[in-house]
Amino acid sequence: MTTEPTALPARTDVVIVGAGPTGLALACGLAARGVEPLVLDRIAQGANTSRAAVVHARTLEVLEDIEVTEHLLRLGLVVPRFTIRDRDRPLLEIPFQDLPTKYPYTLMLPQDVTERILGERLAALGGRVHRPLTVTGVAIDDDGADVTVVGPDGSTVPVRARYVVGCDGMHSVVRESAGIGFTGDRYAQSFVLADVAMDWPFTRHEVHLFFSPSGLVVVAPLPRDLYRIVATLDEAPETLGIADVQALLDARGPVAAPAAVRHVEWSSRFRVQHRIADTYRNGPVFLVGDAAHVHSPAGGQGMNTGIQDGIMLAGLLADVLGGHTPAAELDRYETVRRPVALGVVTMTHRLSRAATARHPLTRFLRNTALHAAGRIRRVRHAAAMSLAELNTDPDDRRRASASTTAGSAAP
Repeated sequence: MTTEPTALPARTDVVIVGAGPTGLALACGLAARGVEPLVLDRIAQGANTSRAAVVHARTLEVLEDIEVTEHLLRLGLVVPRFTIRDRDRPLLEIPFQDLPTKYPYTLMLPQDVTERILGERLAALGGRVHRPLTVTGVAIDDDGADVTVVGPDGSTVPVRARYVVGCDGMHSVVRESAGIGFTGDRYAQSFVLADVAMDWPFTRHEVHLFFSPSGLVVVAPLPRDLYRIVATLDEAPETLGIADVQALLDARGPVAAPAAVRHVEWSSRFRVQHRIADTYRNGPVFLVGDAAHVHSPAGGQGMNTGIQDGIMLAGLLADVLGGHTPAAELDRYETVRRPVALGVVTMTHRLSRAATARHPLTRFLRNTALHAAGRIRRVRHAAAMSLAELNTDPDDRRRASASTTAGSAAP
């Protein structure tokens, strides 16, 4: 659906720039609380590739707020264990079944399906995404912000907003317009993704992260008997064929019972950075998701952290706009969510560096430490809590109620 800039309202309470999973979750959270956001996206239709494929327990919890969790569960694949290996040798097995939540597992579901469900929920709540409209700048003053919107024909119109939320990714125009720094660096290697059909020697009830001298590879089961492959490469091809994926798994995956790739359904390559915004807010402007934090995909937490950002900010904005709390309460968004992202960025960076260690002594010490740690139940539980992002938002009352019914919602 195409929207001309002239059809947009001249004034609105909240403008959301970007309609990926983060922006859609934020929009649903606002609409469910009676606030009608103006959602703008520069592409003509929603993304139709799988990209992020992991939905963690904490994300399933917060998505109860907008009533999409059960729909996700019906379509996704439950995976209750995460295992780190050095080729055939298991180093650390992280089970999720004892987590204090109704969702003691990871849910594997392609991102395009998650986006579709969130988009349908937004429509059911009376909202919509206006496309293809590009935001080229945000001018901030004491009472709000002027958003410059450009249509596909080049026509321009300003929209006045009380609040603007940048959900527009790593190269966020909103963040740059607000003058917010984005501290960090980029990884030297590229990452590749591929969804494949293959013969795999392990159960479909676990995600595997393999260490090897040539780099890491993650293998995760997906619905429809597919597998998600994530790997680092010094120089990644634009697309991966069967031989490319097979070579990755032969070099980094199991040796005793190797995989056999039959078909590549989709593949992509991308560069990854590890950065976090210096602040999540400048006056009426907020940053959410990849606009606020980017990191290695090793733990599968990028989309999850962003969705959790969006749901929390939706509640705060709705309470302030509804007159239920003072505007100062909006500062809680950064106070709570930025430390979460900093922890995720730090954890995934360390995991990526450990996975790509090449010196034999470094690899030996890494493997010995992980194997010893894996024997300690407390360590395994702490690792599971961190991956599931259940060690965040300690003041959330849902945690207490979820812990009383652990496992009851497992399909």
